[in-house]
Amino acid sequence: MKIGDLARETGVSVRLLRYYEEQGLLDSHRLPSGHRRYGQDAPETVRRIRVLLAAGLPTRVIRDVLPCVRGAGEAGFDPCVALHLREQLQGLDARIGELQETRAALAGLLIATEGAAAVPAPAA
Repeated sequence: MKIGDLARETGVSVRLLRYYEEQGLLDSHRLPSGHRRYGQDAPETVRRIRVLLAAGLPTRVIRDVLPCVRGAGEAGFDPCVALHLREQLQGLDARIGELQETRAALAGLLIATEGAAAVPAPAA
């Protein structure tokens, strides 16, 4: 499959497909002309990459996780993915906690500056 065909089928830009390849997430082979060719499984691999990116995983983690993905969609994750996902979730929870503390400090400054009516309630 040519890179343009893969881009059309997956809705991912050619530039992004090249980036995935540079990051070790997507494999291709080169023709003597230098053009890339992707295997028949490439569209599903790109979909998996997109699901993992949407879940907030960085490409370095996705590279480690992809061998544990067997089927299509979220149901295709093997148990070996759980540790990576748990670590990412814990990191996200920690960042959320830090952001909540930062918001509270900023709201306190705003209250001191403008009064209580000026501070909007946090979004749920």
